[in-house]
Amino acid sequence: MAEAPIQTLTRADEAFDCLQTAIVTGGLAPGEKIGEVELCSRFNLTRGPLREALGRLESRGLLVRRPHAGVSVVSVSASELLELYRIREVMEGLAAKQAAERMTDEEIRDLQATLDSHEKMIEQAQGQAYYQAEGDYDFHHRIATGSRNTKLAQMLLGDLYYMVRMYRYRLSTSAGRPHLALGEHRRIVEAIAQRDGELAEFLMKRHINAARLNIEKKIEEGVLTI
Repeated sequence: MAEAPIQTLTRADEAFDCLQTAIVTGGLAPGEKIGEVELCSRFNLTRGPLREALGRLESRGLLVRRPHAGVSVVSVSASELLELYRIREVMEGLAAKQAAERMTDEEIRDLQATLDSHEKMIEQAQGQAYYQAEGDYDFHHRIATGSRNTKLAQMLLGDLYYMVRMYRYRLSTSAGRPHLALGEHRRIVEAIAQRDGELAEFLMKRHINAARLNIEKKIEEGVLTI
């Protein structure tokens, strides 16, 4: 069996990864106006790869370009963010239900192993953060693709996915939240492994609802400013 070709990152790929990580982790804050000269200096980038990276980030909805105002990191109001979570609750609940019906046993075992790696990462962060890289390393991404529902996955993994990741990271640094979220993830996967779609849907909806309530609390306390 031939080995898969090794893919090498271009400078534009590296610039894209660097800036997207900065946006998701808050290094570039929501609503922050950005300029090419400043970004090149701050992140040690060159102009060509930077411009390509900015275009890709704009297409993902993470950057907004306005006439006479330049480019800035996307931002949403508190009410818009809470509505996004209500949408996620319904859509990801359905994704979990269908994942229980359609994921293979091997995919489920692999997902369980991914959560084991998440636990190690949380321990390395001393329980203070739960950062999941996008794609297969992201629990919610895996559930969406595991649903085998192409239209649903497209909606969950489009602009909604990248915007929500910004706020998921900021909330994952709450005291106690990383371990709590991991436990909720494990119970969802247990329901999927048992092929109990209704339970998986219920647990996923409760998981996202808990995250939304956490957002509301932090906004009220002034801990999370949007």
